[in-house]
Amino acid sequence: MELQFTKMQGIGNDFVVADCLIGGALSEDTLQSASKFLCDRKFGIGGDGVLLVLPSNGADYKMRMFNPDGTEAEMCGNGIRCFAKFVYDRGYTNKTVITVETLGGVKSLALRVQDGAVDQVKVDMGAPGLERADLPMTGEAGTALAQPVKVTGASVLVTGVSIGNPHIVYYRSPATDESVNHLGPLLEKHPLFPRRTNVHEVEVLSRREIKMLTWERGAGRTLACGTGACACVVASVLNDLTDRSVMAHLPGGDLLIEWSEEDNHVYMTGTATEVFTGAISLPS
Repeated sequence: MELQFTKMQGIGNDFVVADCLIGGALSEDTLQSASKFLCDRKFGIGGDGVLLVLPSNGADYKMRMFNPDGTEAEMCGNGIRCFAKFVYDRGYTNKTVITVETLGGVKSLALRVQDGAVDQVKVDMGAPGLERADLPMTGEAGTALAQPVKVTGASVLVTGVSIGNPHIVYYRSPATDESVNHLGPLLEKHPLFPRRTNVHEVEVLSRREIKMLTWERGAGRTLACGTGACACVVASVLNDLTDRSVMAHLPGGDLLIEWSEEDNHVYMTGTATEVFTGAISLPS
């Protein structure tokens, strides 16, 4: 079977986008096996995930996202900005505010259009989940704020936040690749997290700026994580390390994250870029 696709990226987080509004959706089994192949940077196209553009009964569109290991993610912040650019630039909508159904809930997106194409998207990510059960994380009910977690004989203080998908945040200055490459896989699969978790190392630069490095569940090291940036800012506010409006610096670029006091929602603003289009034969 031949798949028509579009390669897109949001601050270095790259995706293979499959248009399922025309031609119908592939079966879940096919999608899971195909995602491994499509995300392979040597034998496939290469990407941090596969995005499916689908119709929705309760929103304007529906997004499904599959990781490079074949698992399905609840949400993807950088991916949903690419999704919004795809449906607008392809002429599926002329609205500059759209809703997208995800496993992490329905998200509202405001599109900034320049010269007939989307160049920036502000996403209402909803209210963060702060309870251990939201991740989920085993243990007594309540929040996980600067919670000590033992890995390889050391203790790491982590704060847990759900942005429709699970995240834990720990702090180190300076943040280093060596640290997150070591702790990331250990924390991702720690027994405390029965559904695994995304892991972020944060260096606080000021009350309005952070630097973050990411180990993504099911993908490993990535240049950016939109939901992760939201989680990092929420965690930093909870630990009284930053204000509620913060510029997050990721290896692939910057995201403006705002945690509103008015509605308790987290807002993420960033770019989205189309890289190329093509067709590929899926393995049988």
